Amino acid sequence: MKKSFRWLRRNLFGNALDSVLSILVLVLVAWVIARFSKWAVWDAHWLGIYESRRLLLVGLYPPDQTWRAWLMLGILCTAICAVMVPKLRRFAVVVLLTACAAAVLVLAPPGLDRWGGLLLSLMLAIVVSAASLPLGILLALGRSSRNPSLRACCAGYIEVMRSVPLILVVYWIWITVPLFLPEISISSLLRGMVGYTIFNAAYVAEFVRSGLQAVSRGQREAAQSLGMSNWTVSTEIVLPQAIRVVQPALVGNVLDVFNGATLVFIIGLTDFLRAGQMILADPASSGAVYEVYIFMFGVYFAIGSAITFGARRIEARMQRSTQ
Repeated sequence: MKKSFRWLRRNLFGNALDSVLSILVLVLVAWVIARFSKWAVWDAHWLGIYESRRLLLVGLYPPDQTWRAWLMLGILCTAICAVMVPKLRRFAVVVLLTACAAAVLVLAPPGLDRWGGLLLSLMLAIVVSAASLPLGILLALGRSSRNPSLRACCAGYIEVMRSVPLILVVYWIWITVPLFLPEISISSLLRGMVGYTIFNAAYVAEFVRSGLQAVSRGQREAAQSLGMSNWTVSTEIVLPQAIRVVQPALVGNVLDVFNGATLVFIIGLTDFLRAGQMILADPASSGAVYEVYIFMFGVYFAIGSAITFGARRIEARMQRSTQ
């Protein structure tokens, strides 16, 4: 309790001006909360959201197959809990990639293009983040390579992808894949995931490259003096330390991927935001604009806060381990 009072006095009531501003802000916040609570409890109509919960959560996914979504959620939660175990953290990438593959196989039978709502947004963010990591690592190693051709190719790929908008890459992949492979039917979701992955891999590569540069050159030289090959030094000495350094940034990148998932509406997919707009297009629910958007804001905020909290916990743990 004494620590709380000291924190309040130091940060909010340190002098007269701070005290006046803090009181004004607290009064304003209390007024906003009171007005919003009154509207949310007495005036808002939440029944439409409850009746449309299937569209918001799973889109057009078959009702008799909803159990697959719950099984997928259980697989992913188990994988996340597993990588929290200290002995399994070194296998985190393998565990998460395996869990993503299993989740996709569980959800795939009804058809990939039947995915929608929050299910689509979450799976798109998880699969793209997991698939972008190994591709980004390879690009980062290639850009740091001593081979001029390989370094130029990787650098060119990264700079091109970082110079164009995501919506252009996704739309371009969605259009061109059927032109090159007309005899093969590839779902719009899979094409969207591929476009998003090759785009996000360029940003992951820059995160990893910054981690590679943070590792002291002396460690590489010491390993090479022991007769290790460049590939062994990079993958077993430098890369693990680089990944450890950029872990918070990589976890934060998952939030960017999740927020960017709304752009898949351009290729005809029904993500969480698009599902909310479809509800408002129904004349029976057209008057629930505030309720729908506030509900979606709350869901996005909760998921974003959880990802941000995870990134900060990882960063705090790393700081403690280095002290």
